[in-house]
Amino acid sequence: QVQLVESGGDLVQAGGSLRLSCAVSGSFFRINAMGWYRQAPGKQRELVARITTGGNTNYADSVKGRFTISRDNAKNTVYLQMNSLKPEDTAVYYCNVNVRRAGYDRDYWGQGTQVTVSS
Repeated sequence: QVQLVESGGDLVQAGGSLRLSCAVSGSFFRINAMGWYRQAPGKQRELVARITTGGNTNYADSVKGRFTISRDNAKNTVYLQMNSLKPEDTAVYYCNVNVRRAGYDRDYWGQGTQVTVSS
């Protein structure tokens, strides 16, 4: 199996910063792309940022210039540094990884971590 453990969500004032972490463990051959999604109340889950095995990144337009995704392959961990946070960033943030396991690539999700930005 594959387990994802997220951490770092919190309540923060607008303009503040948070760093989310997602550690991947279990039985797998390799981790492919890693990413962060978020879901605000009453809204659909949306992609926030994604990073490939080669380090290529893409971001939602709403977070460009404020958020930075990175990964530590030795630790099987992906990070999301969030700066200049806004109230509209309030959501549950989910880690997503694509993993090669038993000859197949498959997506796995974390349990979610709450980020609340007060105005």
